[in-house]
Amino acid sequence: MAISCMALGCHKDAQLTTLAPVAFTSAVNASTKQVILSAATDSTPAVLTLKWPAVIYPVKAHVTYTLQVDKPADTVGASAWANATAILIGNDVLTKAFKGADLNTLALAVGITANDTANMVFRVQAYQDRAVYTHGVTVSVSPWKPAVVFSHGWPVLWIPGDYQGWSPGTAPTVAAEQTNIYEGYIYQPAGGTHQFKFTNAQDWNHINYGDAGNGTLTTDGNAAGMTLPGAGYYELVCNPVTLTWNYTLTTWGIIGDATPGGWNSDTQMSYDPIKQVWSVTCNMVASGSFKFRANNAWSIDFGVDANGKLAYADNPAYPYNGSLGNLTVPSSGNYTITLDLHDPNNYNFTLKKN
Repeated sequence: MAISCMALGCHKDAQLTTLAPVAFTSAVNASTKQVILSAATDSTPAVLTLKWPAVIYPVKAHVTYTLQVDKPADTVGASAWANATAILIGNDVLTKAFKGADLNTLALAVGITANDTANMVFRVQAYQDRAVYTHGVTVSVSPWKPAVVFSHGWPVLWIPGDYQGWSPGTAPTVAAEQTNIYEGYIYQPAGGTHQFKFTNAQDWNHINYGDAGNGTLTTDGNAAGMTLPGAGYYELVCNPVTLTWNYTLTTWGIIGDATPGGWNSDTQMSYDPIKQVWSVTCNMVASGSFKFRANNAWSIDFGVDANGKLAYADNPAYPYNGSLGNLTVPSSGNYTITLDLHDPNNYNFTLKKN
């Protein structure tokens, strides 16, 4: 009996793995707590950098670190972190920097709606002979890629101007839905000259169209740019064959018996220049329908085609299209509705029930 007790007494309590400097109370450190993503941030090498302390195990050997990412609601309860996205960091690596495009892809994969803002939670798993975890850190992320991916592939002209540093390589575009009629939208912030040009390439080495006066264009590369009257959101239309152009200053809203104002009053949308979308949050009725229209008038407005894609019903640049349907919501309730017109090859909208 004594021998048995002596044998049991030979076992020592296992040493506990500790997370330096304080066991199990350290959290991941984030370089920022809010990241707003856009096309411009896709190539940014470190829009978010995460760091964490080393874990000290009893055995001196490599420690493998894995980053786990999830929505806040999935990090609590009995099944906490069960569906987290795992990113292998590697042995003895204590930091992770996200390129803009990679964080954008991750945010969409976690379930954040494009052009929306929501929280993501990051924690780190360390593993050698057992797994230990840091506490999580929460970061607010706004991914930019549209929820609806649809591109016609129409030819485009670029619109460099004072509003974006006269850079054809990063300029927005107008697209030719119909032969030689190019149409699209740009946002002019307050300040500056409000001048711009059209170019047929993303540089100044090819044709650029300047101002010839009275709504006409010139291909004289030394000519000044066209000038808009001030800040705002403009539809631009040009024809490089007839060398003509025009503009319309626009605001956008929704109208219809699915909306709070019915068919008699537009429910106004607001523009976010960072996300490049118009949006409104309001109560919608599933038994009705609605359209997007500009300037509280039936001059520029969108319906949907047979595939549910946006198309102009009315627009002075094009013939009237009476074949389009109205938009609807799947069920009555409060919705955030967005209209994205920043890419003329991909006008799209989203309906998110709150």
